[in-house]
Amino acid sequence: FYSCTVVLHSTVLLFYSFTVLLSTLLITDCDISPYAVHSEDVGSTRLYFVKASLQRLTYSSSVGVSLPCPAGGTPTAILRWYLATGDDIYDVPHIRHVHANGTLQLYPFSPSAFNSYIHDNDYFCTAENQAGKIRSPNIRVKAVFREPYTVRVADQRSMRGNVAVFKCLIPTAVQEYVSVVSWERDTVSIIPANRFFLTSFGALYISDVQKEDALSTYRCITKHKYSGETRQSNGARLSVMDPTESSPTILDSFLAGEVRAGLSVELPCIAAGYPSPTVRWLKDGRPLPSDAHWTRRLTGLTISDLRQEDSGSYACEVTNSFGSKEVSGALYVIDPLRVTLSPKSLKTGISSTLFFTCAVEGSPEYTVAWYRNTDPIIPDQHISIQGPHNDTLQITAAQKSHSGAYQCFASRKGHTAQDFSIILLEDGTPRIVSSFSERVVAPGEPFSLMCGAKGAPPPSITWTLDDEPVVRDSAYKTSQYTLSDGLTVSHVNVSSPAIRDGGVYRCAARNSAGSAEYQARINVRGSPRIREMRDITAVAGRNTFITCRVIGYPYYSIKWFKDGMLLPDNHRQVVYENGTLRLSDVQKGMDEGTYLCSVLIQPQTSIDQTVHVTVKVPPLIQPFDIPSTSVGKLMYIACVVSSGDMPIRITWHKDGQLIVPGSASGVGIETKEFMSSLQISKVTLKHNGNYTCIASNAAATVSWERQLIVTVPPRFVVQPNNQDGIYGKAGVLNCSVEGYPPPKVMWKHAKGIGNPQQYHPVPLTGRIQIMGNGSLLIRHVLEDDRGYYLCQASNGVGSDISKSMVLTVKIPAMITSHPNTTMAIKGQVKELNCTARGEQPIIIRWERGDTVIDAERNPRYSITINKKGDEVISTLKLKPAERGDSVFFSCHAINSYGEGRGLIQLTVQEPPDPPELEVREVKDRSMNLRWIQRFDGNSIITSYDIEYKNKSDTWDHKYTTRNISPTNNQANIVELHPSNTHLYTHTHTNTPLIKMLSCLPMTSQSIRVTWRAPRKELQNGVIRGYQIGYRENGPGSNGQYSIVEMKATGDSEVYTLDNLKKFAQYGVVVQAFNRAGTGPSSTEINATTLEDVPSQPPQNVRAISVTSDEAVITWAEPPRLTLHGVLKGYRVVFWSLFPDGEWGEMQNITTTREQVELRGLEKFTNYSVQVLAYTQAGDGVRSNVLYIQTREDLPGPPAGIKAVPSSPSSVVVSWLPPHKPNGVIRKYTIYCSSPGSGQPAPSEYETNPEMLFYRITHLTRGKQYLIWAAAVTTAGRGNISEKVTVEPAGKAPAKILSFGGTVTTPWMKEIRLPCSSVGEPTPTFKWTKDSEYTAIPVTVDGQRQILSNGTLVLRSVKAEDSGYYTCTATNTLGFDTIIVNLLVQVPPDQPRLTVSTTSTSSITLAWIPGDNGGSSIRGFVLQYSVDNTEEWRDVFITSTERSFRLDNLRCGTWYKVKLAAKNSVGSGRISEIIEAKTHGREPAFNKEQPLLTHINSTHAGLNLQGWTSGGCPITALLLDFRPKGTWAWQSLKANATAQLFLSELREATWYELKMKACNSAGCGNQSSQFATTDYDGSESLPASTRYLLSLPNNRSMDTPVKGPPQGPRLHIDIPRVQLLIEDKEGIKQIAAPVTDTEFSQSVNPQSFCTGVSLHHPALIQNTGPLIDMSDIRPGTNPVSRKSVKSAHSSRNRYSSQWTLSRPGQSQSTASARTLTSDWRTMGSHGITATESDSYSASLSQDTDKGRNSMVSTESASSTYEELARAYEHAKLEEHLQHAKFTITECFISDSSSDQMTTGTNDPADSMTSLSTPSETGLCRFTASPPKPQDYDRGRPTNVAVPIPHRANKSEYRDLAQRAYHTQGRHMTLDPSKQQALTLGHSGLGSLGVSSGTATLPQRTLTMPSSNPAATASTSSTSSNPTGSSTKMGGSRDSLLENSSSALGRLQKQGVGAYSKSYTLV
Repeated sequence: FYSCTVVLHSTVLLFYSFTVLLSTLLITDCDISPYAVHSEDVGSTRLYFVKASLQRLTYSSSVGVSLPCPAGGTPTAILRWYLATGDDIYDVPHIRHVHANGTLQLYPFSPSAFNSYIHDNDYFCTAENQAGKIRSPNIRVKAVFREPYTVRVADQRSMRGNVAVFKCLIPTAVQEYVSVVSWERDTVSIIPANRFFLTSFGALYISDVQKEDALSTYRCITKHKYSGETRQSNGARLSVMDPTESSPTILDSFLAGEVRAGLSVELPCIAAGYPSPTVRWLKDGRPLPSDAHWTRRLTGLTISDLRQEDSGSYACEVTNSFGSKEVSGALYVIDPLRVTLSPKSLKTGISSTLFFTCAVEGSPEYTVAWYRNTDPIIPDQHISIQGPHNDTLQITAAQKSHSGAYQCFASRKGHTAQDFSIILLEDGTPRIVSSFSERVVAPGEPFSLMCGAKGAPPPSITWTLDDEPVVRDSAYKTSQYTLSDGLTVSHVNVSSPAIRDGGVYRCAARNSAGSAEYQARINVRGSPRIREMRDITAVAGRNTFITCRVIGYPYYSIKWFKDGMLLPDNHRQVVYENGTLRLSDVQKGMDEGTYLCSVLIQPQTSIDQTVHVTVKVPPLIQPFDIPSTSVGKLMYIACVVSSGDMPIRITWHKDGQLIVPGSASGVGIETKEFMSSLQISKVTLKHNGNYTCIASNAAATVSWERQLIVTVPPRFVVQPNNQDGIYGKAGVLNCSVEGYPPPKVMWKHAKGIGNPQQYHPVPLTGRIQIMGNGSLLIRHVLEDDRGYYLCQASNGVGSDISKSMVLTVKIPAMITSHPNTTMAIKGQVKELNCTARGEQPIIIRWERGDTVIDAERNPRYSITINKKGDEVISTLKLKPAERGDSVFFSCHAINSYGEGRGLIQLTVQEPPDPPELEVREVKDRSMNLRWIQRFDGNSIITSYDIEYKNKSDTWDHKYTTRNISPTNNQANIVELHPSNTHLYTHTHTNTPLIKMLSCLPMTSQSIRVTWRAPRKELQNGVIRGYQIGYRENGPGSNGQYSIVEMKATGDSEVYTLDNLKKFAQYGVVVQAFNRAGTGPSSTEINATTLEDVPSQPPQNVRAISVTSDEAVITWAEPPRLTLHGVLKGYRVVFWSLFPDGEWGEMQNITTTREQVELRGLEKFTNYSVQVLAYTQAGDGVRSNVLYIQTREDLPGPPAGIKAVPSSPSSVVVSWLPPHKPNGVIRKYTIYCSSPGSGQPAPSEYETNPEMLFYRITHLTRGKQYLIWAAAVTTAGRGNISEKVTVEPAGKAPAKILSFGGTVTTPWMKEIRLPCSSVGEPTPTFKWTKDSEYTAIPVTVDGQRQILSNGTLVLRSVKAEDSGYYTCTATNTLGFDTIIVNLLVQVPPDQPRLTVSTTSTSSITLAWIPGDNGGSSIRGFVLQYSVDNTEEWRDVFITSTERSFRLDNLRCGTWYKVKLAAKNSVGSGRISEIIEAKTHGREPAFNKEQPLLTHINSTHAGLNLQGWTSGGCPITALLLDFRPKGTWAWQSLKANATAQLFLSELREATWYELKMKACNSAGCGNQSSQFATTDYDGSESLPASTRYLLSLPNNRSMDTPVKGPPQGPRLHIDIPRVQLLIEDKEGIKQIAAPVTDTEFSQSVNPQSFCTGVSLHHPALIQNTGPLIDMSDIRPGTNPVSRKSVKSAHSSRNRYSSQWTLSRPGQSQSTASARTLTSDWRTMGSHGITATESDSYSASLSQDTDKGRNSMVSTESASSTYEELARAYEHAKLEEHLQHAKFTITECFISDSSSDQMTTGTNDPADSMTSLSTPSETGLCRFTASPPKPQDYDRGRPTNVAVPIPHRANKSEYRDLAQRAYHTQGRHMTLDPSKQQALTLGHSGLGSLGVSSGTATLPQRTLTMPSSNPAATASTSSTSSNPTGSSTKMGGSRDSLLENSSSALGRLQKQGVGAYSKSYTLV
């Protein structure tokens, strides 16, 4: 994109006079892929350019631009942007920002915010890493405004047969950015062909002009390259004349210009004349030779693939018989500059000489500039620039500072090329890389020694033998040379060695950088002797080496003696194997003297030599300090030499210069033998500096330096004063101070103009900086900068000084709101609005084009001004709008600080002008009409109408031809009467007009458009459809409409526009179309899409730690285009990160500013910070986590301290680190004091921070001491610990130094629990671990170990290792204990996952986290897959979320979902896999639709539109049919939206038909029979039975006949209690609504948990409408119908209703989620299986129309399975005869409800209202075993045991005819008698006998009964004389029911050992 912009722009600049083929340009230069980077560049230099050719970038101010840095590096380079002046780039909020990746972003801005410093300037980017720093060429960045302009085409004249040239005249101001994109002829685009040519520079050529060319109008269409705006010119006419003899006239020509090589150029040369002129081309005065890349065309000469030799002077000669003309111009073909810098990379040493050559290819006349690390190179004593073009750079005696990146830039007329080289100058100190080894040679045996060294510059090598130089002579031959790789090699050759040639040879390599040495001994065989040794002078305190210079070989040993003593005799003496003696840290008194070297040459023979060592003692200066002082005081500084050999000379220096005493310096010096003093009688500021005392003697020179600081408190030189700043301009807040040390200036800011509330440090960014004199520079003043500023200065001398000031920001006038384009109707009033803001007063001026509107003089205009807050709204009213108002209007806002402008393009629409009509080719019965289109009324012509009549007739008898295509400009009128005169009128239409009703936003990305069709009389035919055009009306929009079409449906139309931008204003128009084309547009209506959450986080988030408990967070607003709404404010989310990995509590702060101060933070603590923006729609995206650390502070006191005696004179102190260290502990200080001892201060002892104990010695036995401790950080000493008292003792009882407390560790780690102790006698240790009742000793095994110091080591700890551990230390005098609470962190427990809501494409999940395992949860991992697959997908969710929505799911599909939590230990257990289904079901055939539309003898028409999709689109529809009684099926595939005909059928035949429709949710089936008619159309069967439609529960024709379902099924629905019985006669329903009239008015009847008992008589005496439960979907109301109902769908999982079924009854299809518990009677001989009763709970459909949402009960089914497992785990001896099922909590997820109800199955309990819990939509219930006392009293041997199992299809029996058996009591339920039926919960309830009336706590519902007496008698046989009641929990989203057997009542007692709680949604 950028390169394209560069090339196109260059085309305008360089080739304005030529026609350049842009297509070639684009292909050649628009590749934005990175330049090839050679491996040498990346591997060695590690710096490179990605797009170095980018040198110009132009962009639209309404769009903005992002510019990546064209440089980079490996490893990652630091990228920075600068202005060409060298100033660094700073961020300006909403204007300019540099991203972390180096991208420079310039945001869209209004014209009033233009700043040439930012928006029209040269930039360059740098890349810097270890290799160096390189810079890009300058890039010109220029913003282009939306300017008012019009394009024009002039009328032309041409002779028939000549050439006509039309040019599009573009204003000069925008010519650079506007190009011609097409031409139109009579509103039809011209396609270049035949006689029409479009040139690359935008001209239209018409060759061989004909008369009909004059009938058309010609327009050009232009487009702005950057704003995208298009313009249409006026319509120009061509006048065609008959040919007349004339000389040639040049119509179009060329001038001089430059073109880059390799491109193509077109030189136009068009001429007119008669006869037609001929064209001849010349180059440099010669005819143009034939060449393939020169092409002569009608448009001129085209030269392709330009070369250098194509440069020259070109001439075009046009000639005819009446004269000639010539046009000429120079063409310069230039090669682009290419630069090659060598060497590319170089590594050498310092002091080298370097040469760089910059080779430049391309056109001449360039200049060369050199840079090093982006700085211009200035010649000096080391650097010189040479060559004719300064293309050679030489560096002599290169220094280390000369390393870096060198760049050579070549420039020519705005084009720049460069190359760079990386130079690394290493330390050139020589190093020995090859050497010789010790050897033994015989006399006369020649040997050669080689020594190789490297260095920069190459070193020279010298040789010595026993410290004597090796002289080149006849005995020694030496040589030296340097290899190409820089290795210097030197040889010493000894041709005939003698004994004297033996010894230690040393080679030394030296250069200007340093030296290196190597030595080894060469032994020459012969009689050993010792060379004469010279006396040695050593310096005290240093090391000295003495070598025994032995020659000859062999010898046995070398020994050293001093004063007769064999050495070494102390630790400072070392004798090496080669006989060298080393004296370390020489001391005068001990080491001075004579040393004897003795060489043993025979067993009893030795030789020796002595050497005298003299020790010189250097001076030692006693350290001194110079205290700070102030002006005018006296100063005395003494320098004392405490040791050293005399004489000693002492001198003084200041700042490196010798001090000369006297009045000039103001310093006096007094020197004695070993001391010197410096005196200053009156200290002034000039005495500041470093003072050095230098002492020297014969041994050495030493010095001691200290600084004298003359302090001056700070004072203001220039005080801050109140001042104004102008928005967008630079401002300086003056504040200048002086003092010594130089004061440090800090600026603080308090927002607001009122009294300053609190000052905060000013964040110093690139935009705000403190200048050298202390003033505050604000480079770009913003509104937020206003307020109070405080300039505070301090230098540690005296008090700080400060002064406040007020900065008032003046806002220049700016236009904040105006329409870009708008339309008006001619003759109507039009209003144009502009909104401005800024400093008052603001003047708003309106202009029409370039003319100022004066409303007082022109009454057609009126201007009104309204003020609204700080905004000024100006309205320009046109009364009325006229044709001439189709121009640009502009509003200008002006105040004292600036001006802003808004540009509005007004288009006035009106009916078109009548065309110019011409009658041609009149014949006897026909004539030809032609016309020329005139003004179209600023609306597209849709058709022409022709009206004509006989001249003698009136217009009432006219003839009309309508709807002639707008592309035609002629018509033939036929069937006229001869010799008659006709009159014609010609109209053209741009109607019908459409009446727009509304544009309403539906979502953040959709708008619903409604309109009415045109009136009938204006439709001009049948409306076939509509085109809806919409465009964004905002900054950056191109003003073009996007078009969508829809078919017409009626008088009122509705269409929803989708996929729009969020919170964006759109203009919408509608056009109707018929066969003739589209009509005119409706009036544009604006609508704004709804707000949404921001899609990007705030930018440039930064954190500054101000103090130890305060931090400042700053940021910039997210990009405006990503806000998607009105920014309401920001939220800063932060939490602490503790050293152990735990997270602190998450906190957040809401603010409207772009800065927030976090106060009260933990000291020296890491914090994570995120910032988000929010709108009315909610919170946006969070920023990346930013980490900050608060500053250090004084530490807290040690958390604990102990002091115990360890001996009669010592004690041991131990302590714990502070709970809040508030920094890095540097040391601990222990204090010890003895009360009453008279010591004024305690003794202090220091330990390093790793030590947590200390032994204090030298104490007095029997004396009491106070001990305390304190921690120390860099901030200072913290608070002291508590003080403990201790007394040293000889015999001490056992005391433990370690501390108890809580220890936390992750599992599977090794943990050590220390138990250090002291005591006399030594204590013994014992570790125990607390269990429930006693302490168990810790056993030592592979996992546990007790060390000798008492430490307990636990390896691979697990959760069960958690607990309290006790360590006991014991001796004969006592014992001590500590208790350690070990907490083992484990992965978190599984969360409880549920389904919240579903839609056709999403599932929303909610969960309750399980136990966090002792470590805070870091996040959740959600996995999901389609039900029948195992391809799991992962989603990571943050720790704060408790719900998540899975989007983009398949419609009507089951999904499996599981969830796991993660903490610092790892991932926890995965939740139970739950299943959930998206909305939608398989297709079904609408029973109200006819299946067959018609039938005859051979065809049958099928109505496939009867299929309903079930909410998911139908993807396939299959049909099978066959004649009845045959086997073969015929198959077809069909479209569900069409009608299908079955053909070639047999006449008078019965057919079987099967249809299957499928979608993503499944397939639906439909079967039927039909009969064809006879061949004569007669029916073989009555019409009423011609076809049979099979209902869903009818069997198909090929399915064996099965009986209907047997026995009843019971349905219960709460809060509207409804009971349905399904048996072979159908479904019967009883409904008893539960209303407020029956209960307390304070409770919402839709949100309570209640219980109900239903009575069997009601089932017989009450019937209701039949309900089909299989087709009910969530949130719908069931539909009554009288039909037989079969089994439910096998996967109905949306439910709030239970179905209880008796076993033994058949059911065609069992529920997929059915749980059954058998209650069998156990006798003394075991389980009796002969008598059993079983119930199943299955999930049926919701029937409560009051429910507004449903949830999947798949989670419920998993809970039922858990209940079953709980009972399976129960043991038989626990006697679960009276198992209890209790609802402990029940509440619903209805936002209108705030109640939660609890209850138990004890009739004495009452429902209690509790507060709303944090997690909605849950019921919790507990299953527990019965108590032994609840057995059947008197029959304890019979125990009912639940056996969970799944119900099968044969388990349903007739409930009314079956006797119920329980505990030996038989009861027959006779439907004719009035007995009670109690309904139980799924698998846990049982049928029993209860009282006739069900009594509910608080709420009672009594069912009708016809025989109360029978009911009363029934209760006498009940197993529970007190009766029973049932409680049920109801909710809008799920229904939980619970009942208990009526066989006994549980007493008040805790649940048993097998109790388990469950949660169900």
